[in-house]
Order: sequence, then C-alpha cells, then structure tokens
Amino acid sequence: MSKIVIIEYGAGNLFSVRVAIERLGYEVVCSADPRVVREADKVIFPGVGQAAAAMRQLKESGMDRVIPELKVPVLGICLGMQLMCAYSEEGGTEGLGIFPMRVEEFGRCGKVPHMGWNSLHFAHNGKLFQGIEEGAYVYFVHSYYLEAEEESIVKASAEYGVHIHASVEKENVFACQFHPEKSGETGLKILKNFTEL
Repeated sequence: MSKIVIIEYGAGNLFSVRVAIERLGYEVVCSADPRVVREADKVIFPGVGQAAAAMRQLKESGMDRVIPELKVPVLGICLGMQLMCAYSEEGGTEGLGIFPMRVEEFGRCGKVPHMGWNSLHFAHNGKLFQGIEEGAYVYFVHSYYLEAEEESIVKASAEYGVHIHASVEKENVFACQFHPEKSGETGLKILKNFTEL
C-alpha cells in the first residue's frame, strides 16, 4: 500500500484531508520533515491560509526546495495549488514556480470569497476525474484564482464571474482549487483516483 504523506505547514484543512484519505483505507503521515516527504509514494500539499505566511513556513522547514523536486505524484489543494504557481497577488508572494502562472484576486467579479458548491467542466482527460460525470459539484472556498497560460494542463474549470481553472495537471503534479475533502462522494472519488495513480 502507498505511503501517503500530507505536508504539515499550518494549513487549516490538514485534519479534514487526513480523515478523507483514511476513509479510503490508507494510512497517512503528516509531516514537516523533508526526509519523510522525500520517502513518500504520494504527497498531498493541503492549504487553507494566507499565501505569504504559508510560504514563510515552507521556507523555514526547507519544504520550498523539496516540493518542486518530488518525482512521485503530488496533489496541491486550494492554497497548496496557488503556492505551486509562480506568483500570487495575495501579499505579493513568490510561489514555488511549478506552474508558470499568476494567482489573481477576484476583484469585482462576484461575492468574495467564492464559497460554496460549483459544477465542474472537464477538458483534456484529467487523471483525477476518471469516472466522474461532467457537471459534478465540488466545494470551493477561495478569494484568489488562477488562469493558466498553457490550456493543455487545465483539466477542470468552473465559472464564478470569471472563468476559473479549477484543476491543473502537469507530469507528476496535480492540483485542485476546490476542496475534494469537503466535496462528498465526488471529492472522495477524486482523492481515490489520486491514491491509485
């Protein structure tokens, strides 16, 4: 069975992600130790928090260098996804640069934060969404969003006053703006697809 490690860096959704993965029958380790993360078969990079503060935590632990070097499947969730990008408008924060794109504030496009259930629209045959129907609903909580320059990496999108790239995938790295751990059976199926990569 895969050794799944959740990166511990003060993210607010760490416990709920852990519970969701355990519901799927996997043992999970939560760790801020780069050595433990490097030895994982799969890594989850959760996220609820503020971008600049989160990056400070990652730099203090050395995880800012470890995450981009991982060769195993990695899943970024919400802020974890945003921190994988090159830059976030939240606090003028330089990210990890795994995805060469910017994270932008919603501005005047709707009520902020974007919080609640939205349907997904799929493109480019994303591995996380195998067996999930077009239009499936997932749960979002965010005030910033990304719009990928490289359309081929976008696997799911949603609409909230602007076109949100809700999930991207590149090589071994997968990321969701929404919270699969809070998205009922659809979310569990997405997490199961990740654990079975």
